[in-house]
Amino acid sequence: MAKQPSTAARDRVRTVAPKLVEYTEKVLFGDVWERPGLSKRDRSLITVATLVATYRPEQLRGHLQRALINGVTKDELIELITHLAFYAGWPTAMSAASIAKEVFEEG
Repeated sequence: MAKQPSTAARDRVRTVAPKLVEYTEKVLFGDVWERPGLSKRDRSLITVATLVATYRPEQLRGHLQRALINGVTKDELIELITHLAFYAGWPTAMSAASIAKEVFEEG
């Protein structure tokens, strides 16, 4: 099983924007991610795809970790990244694949 996603990004922001972190923890992860309309696995696939496509590498790392915890396989994540290369751009996909490799090696 993959290790829990890091809270380092939230911890860095907590002192300067505590309310933003509170909303992240209570609303985003406490409410939105817990809604019954989609599984956490599906939410992870959607979130990772969005972060890859919009080139958000800082958030991608934690959401790749979370996706593994939520049951998305490494092969599925790489397939997602490869698929998005044709829609979001080759450099974006290559960067995402590099981040995924690091996450997989850490896990």
